[in-house]
This record gives sequence, C-alpha cells and structure tokens, in this order.
Amino acid sequence: MLGGLCANDSRAAAALAVPFLIPIATHAHHPHRAAALGVLSAPARARHFGVASRDELLLHRTDPRRHAPDGYDDYGVEVTGYPAGWSVAAARAAITAETPVLLPLLNDSDPTIRIDAAYALATVADPDHTVRTALATRFATEHDAMVRAALLLAAAETTRAHAHPPTACWFRERWPDRTEDPEVRLAAAIGWLCLTDEPAPEALHQTIDTFATDERAHAMEALPWMNAAAGSGEPGLRRCIRCMLHPEEPEPCDDPWAFSL
Repeated sequence: MLGGLCANDSRAAAALAVPFLIPIATHAHHPHRAAALGVLSAPARARHFGVASRDELLLHRTDPRRHAPDGYDDYGVEVTGYPAGWSVAAARAAITAETPVLLPLLNDSDPTIRIDAAYALATVADPDHTVRTALATRFATEHDAMVRAALLLAAAETTRAHAHPPTACWFRERWPDRTEDPEVRLAAAIGWLCLTDEPAPEALHQTIDTFATDERAHAMEALPWMNAAAGSGEPGLRRCIRCMLHPEEPEPCDDPWAFSL
C-alpha cells in the first residue's frame, strides 16, 4: 500500500510511516522486515519512477530554492496538493536519524536485505561521507555480484548528493575491470555516467554492448534502482542505456492499439 501511494505521487501519508518501519526493518527476527525495508525509502525519493536519463537518475534534489518559482521547491506538488518536497525531506530526515541502526544491515546474511539496505542508505544526508565509506567498505568484502552492483549504485546516488571527486575516479576504474562480474561493470558504468559530464568513451560502449543482454537486463530488475527506472515494457537497464547513450531514440510504445489503425 505504501509503495502504491508513492507510485501515485502521494507520499505525505507514506512519509509518516517511515519512523515506524525502521524498527521492523532492523528487527532480525521480524517476519516482515524484508517488506518493511523494501518500501522504507520509497517516500524519500520523488519522481523517480521511469527516470533513467543521465541528468536525473540517482539525483537528489537537495536545494529547496532551486527551480522554485512557486515556492514549493523543485519537487513540485503532490496530487493531494501537499508540497512533495516536504514529504521527501521528512522521510529522509527519519532515515538519516536512524543511520546507525541501518548500517549493520549491509552485513546481513540475506543478499536481498543487503541490497535494500543500500537502497535506503543512499537517501541519507551524508555530508561527512559516512555512508559512502560504509558502502565502499562493504564492497571490498562483498562476493554476491548483484549486491556489489547495488553498493555501487548506492555509492553513486549518495555521491550525487554530496560531491566526492575521488569516488567518480573510483567508478572510472570499476567498469573496465575484467575481474569484475558483468552486473558490477554495468552498474559502475551507469554510476560513472551519472557522476560526470564527460563523453562516454568507446570502451564504455563496448562494455555495455557486451554485457547488457536481455537476460541480464531482466535479472538486474532485482536492483530497486533498475526496477524503478523501467517503463513502457522496457527493463530499467535497457532504459538507462537508451536514455544515457542514445537519447535520440524514441520511447518504446507498449500500447497494443497504437498501430491497429
């Protein structure tokens, strides 16, 4: 239900649930902790469903004065009429306050929990780079390819909010690394594209062309960033690649009646 509210741009009510979801998500034996953690950070992100462009993916809007001619900051207004930025700020504040209890989830025995923990922690206000450091530390010991990809996307997201030039350089070393799993190299490529405005080099195009198969694109829907980026029947990974590297290509159409006339 809370996920549906966020998908329908009604985060005000969902944001109020975040402080109550955190104790459930961090309770090692609670039967619904995975579900609670999975939806925990949905209110902390605005307008991210179907967003896959280089300019907007993984982007935190942190300046309430930016693009704010109506006084509601650049998040705009929810369908309920409530300022969306207020909901997002409240959810992020609640998650930030509980960073110390969420960080240990990066070491949980369940890979899904580790992925969703990284997704939640990516929304934390992190000016001191505490979360970014924890993500990099876990990455150094993580063996699951999909979790490693999640850690990279989380690190890129928090770095977009709190600039850290060495992290962009670190990403630049990840996607050409032949010792890394394909999922990790693809996540690193996407993260690097979001952290820099440099033209994509030919080697990056080759990496993506080699590893971004349809099968892998569907498998990477297990990453909440890719799941959210999906749209019009297009997997999130494919949508990111098209929007970031081939923005001139038209949006795919999944309307079965579009060409019936």
